Amino acid sequence: MMINIINPINTAIWFFNMAIGKITERVDAITGIKDEYRVPAPPCPRSVKIELTARCNFNCSFCATGYKLRDKRDMDWEFYLKLLKDLKSSGVEEVGMFYLGESFILPWLPDAIKVAKKEGFEYVFLTTNGSLCTPEKVKACMEAGLDSLKFSLNYADEEQFTDIAKVNGALFHKMIENVKSTQTIRDEGSYECGLYGSYIDYDGLQGERMKQRAAELEPYLDEIYTLPLYSQANLVSVDEKGRGWAIKGGNPGRAEKMRPAVPCWSLFTEARVSFDGHLSACCFDHDGRFRMGNLNDVSFMEAWTSKGFQNLRQQHLTGNVGQSICKECVSYAV
Repeated sequence: MMINIINPINTAIWFFNMAIGKITERVDAITGIKDEYRVPAPPCPRSVKIELTARCNFNCSFCATGYKLRDKRDMDWEFYLKLLKDLKSSGVEEVGMFYLGESFILPWLPDAIKVAKKEGFEYVFLTTNGSLCTPEKVKACMEAGLDSLKFSLNYADEEQFTDIAKVNGALFHKMIENVKSTQTIRDEGSYECGLYGSYIDYDGLQGERMKQRAAELEPYLDEIYTLPLYSQANLVSVDEKGRGWAIKGGNPGRAEKMRPAVPCWSLFTEARVSFDGHLSACCFDHDGRFRMGNLNDVSFMEAWTSKGFQNLRQQHLTGNVGQSICKECVSYAV
């Protein structure tokens, strides 16, 4: 491949992208179910998201976390350390420092990243709403070894932010300020951390407004991509349909390369562990109905290949999800 050696900026960007990789390629690799994973008891997943905290400082209408359907606390540190060893010995390669909560709430987030890297995980990633990741916190996370930081950019302006996130509008401007500051932090510290953004691919006027906001932030990020509006296990569908926005069943991945709702990739290729130690089959397990094993009592692989999890996967593989716990979520797509 020819490299533009005349323009040092382009050359630096090329080398950085080669080293870090595109986040969309990683997303597509996870959401695509390879043949060897299309079985009731698939191999150990490459990626696991860990819910360091279930707490969030937003109450977004498109997210069921604001409905308070479960207890919301932080993960026990000793359990976290034990979990990392279990995941690593099982064959997990990547760990996300989040699930349904906002991890920048935690003062010990950099410590969690540091021990994950020390344990040997090759890729440690994090998604945030952006409101709490001050330059000081971001620098601490990058120093700890964070490989990827993605911002959820779902608000076009302050008015829409207060309407959807249901918090003080000043946080919107803080969020935008934080996003724009991360590139400077990375460059000044020479940290190898990818910076990304995603936003919901809304319809109509809102969709156009979001594209304008994304264009403003694009120079500060390595890549931005869109996501469909999920039904989140049919928990937020009524409110969002009332706004006139289209909802997708299941979790079809990113908008530009959506996957079938059945079989749902999240049962086969990626795992999630809640703050209280439960392995969940769903990306949107806001009420605990998708629990497949308590990792306080059993190992990760025991839960990953448990009878209940195998039965659910078999229902997805055969397309017979009408009597499964997923029936309401995928009803939009089947």
